[in-house]
Amino acid sequence: MKYMIMLAGSQRDFDMLTGSGEHAWTPADLAALHEFMTKWNNELVESGEFVDGQGLAAPVHTRRVSLRDGVPVVTDGPYAETQEVLAGYTIVECDSFDRATEIAAKLADTPHPAGAQLANEWYVDVRPIAGAPEFGE
Repeated sequence: MKYMIMLAGSQRDFDMLTGSGEHAWTPADLAALHEFMTKWNNELVESGEFVDGQGLAAPVHTRRVSLRDGVPVVTDGPYAETQEVLAGYTIVECDSFDRATEIAAKLADTPHPAGAQLANEWYVDVRPIAGAPEFGE
């Protein structure tokens, strides 16, 4: 079974991580985050559960495409009406939804600086990838 583990973030979160904006993370804060993510990812590779994972560029680099009267309309991000966007994902292949949830729970404990002013508390979503028989797809 394959599952996608998704991380959410805001433009403000991206700004803090890249050292710009108010409450920017220090190099030591970023090193701790990098160390945590490397360990988490390597454990998945070693267990054979890692399939793919990517961080995404900041929301300011997003384009939303919609249709208006049948004509594509492109709007550049970030979007004031959207506080959170997909920040990154990891795809795992493991025995059960419970195991995927266990993996995600470790990621939900990602370190951040004490007193960090996050737009929202960090959380992680886990979803089965379509086609999983136990989910009727």
